[in-house]
Amino acid sequence: MKIAVIGGTGLIGSQVVTDLRAAGHEAVPHSKSTGIDVISGQGLDDALRGADVVVNLTNSPTFDEASPAFFQTSMDNLLAAADRAGVGHFVILSIVGVDQVPELDYYKAKLLQEQILAAGPVPYSIVRATQFMDFMDAVLSWTADGDTVRLPATPIQPIASKDVARAVAEVAAGAPLNGIRSVAGPEVFTLDELGRITLSHKGDDRTVVTDPTAGMFAAVKGDVLTDKNAHLAPTRYTDWLS
Repeated sequence: MKIAVIGGTGLIGSQVVTDLRAAGHEAVPHSKSTGIDVISGQGLDDALRGADVVVNLTNSPTFDEASPAFFQTSMDNLLAAADRAGVGHFVILSIVGVDQVPELDYYKAKLLQEQILAAGPVPYSIVRATQFMDFMDAVLSWTADGDTVRLPATPIQPIASKDVARAVAEVAAGAPLNGIRSVAGPEVFTLDELGRITLSHKGDDRTVVTDPTAGMFAAVKGDVLTDKNAHLAPTRYTDWLS
């Protein structure tokens, strides 16, 4: 199949393109660097012409109250272009628990993206993934202060980006789900525990202090960022660190 991967040069998109090509598909990466703009609509008709499937992996440049507008406009433009091109399957990547954290603007925005897709004119699939292992350094940086890092004891189920990409590629190559497939890492940790494991592995002697008010994940209540019924990926966090 010919599969247009919008956002195909990023962390997940580049790996999705590689996986799809390895499976024998014609996967074409598109991004701002290749001349498309999902907000203005520039280049979308050309990018989707002849495509059987479109995978949208673009992301809002901010995680604040401006993010819903990004997903509204980008999805409206992409769905219209996909409909004009006769695309038969539209895939997006979302987040496990995205409908359970109304306190976070970005999660509300991603839920809006899902709703726009489900109400649109193209058969679709949504892949929901748990938190990426690759983002742990960024999470640590948010609340670092001198010799300490403050993190809440929020349960998470980290997944390697390569496993996310593989799941997205598999869904894109299959029939539309017209629904959601969730993927997650094989282990559940509390975020503060994961911080200690990460710093120890790096030989970083900073101390992780458990603080229920620290950082973005402080807004998350309970274990909604985990999913015991998800398709479990193989990569364990300590193996990924190594």
